Amino acid sequence: MIADGVEDEEKWLSAGIAGLQQNAFYMHRALDSNNLKDALKYSAQMLSELRTSRLSPHKYYELYMRAFDELRKLELFFKEETSRGCSIVELYELVQHAGNILPRLYLLCTVGSVYIKSKEAPAKDVLKDLVEMCRGIQHPLRGLFLRSYLSQVSRDKLPDIGSEYEGDADTVMDAVEFVLQNFTEMNKLWVRMQHQGPTREKEKREKERSELRDLVGKNLHVLSQIEGVDLEMYKEIVLPRVLEQVVNCKDELAQYYLMDCIIQVFPDEYHLQTLETLLNACPQLQPSVDVKTVLARLMERLSNYAASGAEVLPEFFQVEAFAKLNNAIGKVIEAQENMPIAGVVTLYASLLTFTLQVHPDRLDYIDQILGACVKKLSGKEKLDDRQATKQIVALLSAPLEKYKDIDTALKLLNYPRVMEYLNARTNKEMANVIIQNIMKNKTCISTAEKVDALFELIKGLIRDLDEDLHDELDEEDFKEEQNSVARLIQMLHSDDPEEMSKIIHTVRKHILTGGRKRLPFTVPPLIFSSLKLVRRLEGQDESVSGNEASTTPKKIFQIVTQIIESLSSIPVPELALGLYLQCAEAANDCDLEPVAYEFFTQAYILYEEEITDSKAQVICIHLIIGTLQRMHVFGVENRDALTHKATGYSAKLLKKPDQCRAVYACSHLFWLDEHDRIRDGERVLLCLKRALRIANAVQQMATATRGSGGSVVLFIEILNKYLYFYEKGVSQITVESIQDLIELIRSEMNGDNASSDPAADAFLASTLRYIQFQKDKGGAVGERYELIKV
Repeated sequence: MIADGVEDEEKWLSAGIAGLQQNAFYMHRALDSNNLKDALKYSAQMLSELRTSRLSPHKYYELYMRAFDELRKLELFFKEETSRGCSIVELYELVQHAGNILPRLYLLCTVGSVYIKSKEAPAKDVLKDLVEMCRGIQHPLRGLFLRSYLSQVSRDKLPDIGSEYEGDADTVMDAVEFVLQNFTEMNKLWVRMQHQGPTREKEKREKERSELRDLVGKNLHVLSQIEGVDLEMYKEIVLPRVLEQVVNCKDELAQYYLMDCIIQVFPDEYHLQTLETLLNACPQLQPSVDVKTVLARLMERLSNYAASGAEVLPEFFQVEAFAKLNNAIGKVIEAQENMPIAGVVTLYASLLTFTLQVHPDRLDYIDQILGACVKKLSGKEKLDDRQATKQIVALLSAPLEKYKDIDTALKLLNYPRVMEYLNARTNKEMANVIIQNIMKNKTCISTAEKVDALFELIKGLIRDLDEDLHDELDEEDFKEEQNSVARLIQMLHSDDPEEMSKIIHTVRKHILTGGRKRLPFTVPPLIFSSLKLVRRLEGQDESVSGNEASTTPKKIFQIVTQIIESLSSIPVPELALGLYLQCAEAANDCDLEPVAYEFFTQAYILYEEEITDSKAQVICIHLIIGTLQRMHVFGVENRDALTHKATGYSAKLLKKPDQCRAVYACSHLFWLDEHDRIRDGERVLLCLKRALRIANAVQQMATATRGSGGSVVLFIEILNKYLYFYEKGVSQITVESIQDLIELIRSEMNGDNASSDPAADAFLASTLRYIQFQKDKGGAVGERYELIKV
């Protein structure tokens, strides 16, 4: 049925175009021969094609545009006729004898255009006559297009100020009256279109009506372009008349479109000065009209106007714009009880943006808006509506973007209350926005009170909310979120040690609620922040008392120990061991030997009891050796105990190559240049010899299992350690031992069971070049190297 209707409509359109073109052809022939009588006859027959009621608005428009093009040519002919002596007044009378009213009125408008240009009669009289005559067409579609044609031909002939058609003192009023009258009649016709045809096709008709909206809206655009329409006239005449028509038409589509038109076409300063009038119309609109979007666009325009320069802001204060907008929003929400929550939040988000632009110093206004949101959200479940949550994120983000300072947001009492209504996913999203804002603006949060408020705001990232149980988060996203929290913790700082200590306590309180998955991300930055504080407190007198007692290094180390112990429930022993070693180094810098020893003890316990993976053991033993090497605080007894343990762990690693490397690394524990009391050449040599024995064992195992010698890389690494200590002046490392090792390496590489190893060849060549380099350099070191024969 629909397909048949479309086909029929195409046939009717084709027939209409054919008839129009045929008559246009005869009209052109008459025009060419200057035959006015035939020109009028065929033009009237051509325009009769527009009398059809069979076409949809879209198809009718196609037919109308073809007629419009022909009427332009006819208008030029009429103009030429008047220049040849034909009376325009007689011509104006003559076209009124056309048989049908629709062609008659199109011809009348066309001649009327030439009549006004001739200036033989005041423009206002001709325009008044035309707009009254057009009442003769009451068919909605035909009338709408006729009046659109009238608007089109008259728009450059209005008796405006400065126009060539300007008349007496009230000339602007005549122009305004003409446009307003045409607008009113067009809007009535447009609204009546919804009642043409069966009810079942109402949706289709509304779509067709929507396509025609610009025909009506152009009148408002013409009004806005009239030079003589100043603020006074707009306020007293234009706006009240337009709004009267908008409210009285009681049509959802027309009301929404025309309100939007008013906002878009007239100047911002006019809107500001007539704000109350415009806002009072909103609650009078039909309940189904999307008032929130209308108001949001109005506030957006006013916000942009306020942003254009500080000189316009006094106008906003003078008209009390905030109070009026706030009151209007309240009335609209009250009038539309079923307005979705997304709409409510959109309105408040727009009002907030406006307020931030006009009253950035009035935090009470901003908190008032957030409070109104809370009131509307109260009694409801957590928001799951995507549009509503998107608007709330926009609402909460606006103050951050404006002030670029989380401190300001923390002063808003209703800010966290709004966040309470977000679901877990959106809460995290908003928390991320807050953290990114802090990072971007490098905001320093310097009091424990603010830190506590901030962590309450971002609790969606700090701990599991109930919904999380059913919301599996992508692993990569989770890591990114927690890394953001870690970066935030690093930015918390106070120059006052006492306050910084409170901040550490506050952060600890929050992150310990984070659960097993979060602690490995959030504990390390807190530990490092604590160690920064410890280093600031280095050398502080331990006898201090009173409030400052909690900020001594020992007290901080106690907190740090408790924080690291919280990782035991996860467990992540490698991470905990690394943190203990970092703390030991900090205690070393503070000359706190018992504390440093305790941290090492805890690290050793973790190594022995928790770390069973062979690769992890290798990494951890090298961490232990590297940290222990840098320690200077230990006495002989404690250092011996710790180094003995470290060498023992090294020798017990699973893989022989790992054993070898760990053992020769231990040699550095017995010789430190910067400490005269840690220079034990015998034990250095002992470590290196033990490493050699292990390397030999690796070689023998390779020969026994593969039938060929293994890589000599371990021997070359040990050779480099020999050269290092020889250069440092360790007397136990002799030239003979170095030369013997070089010979051993060469014999292994050239032996019958040797396998090709380019990496080992390059490593040895590089080592021998280094020896030659030191010889060539000369000096005391060069003299020592001269003794080595390679």
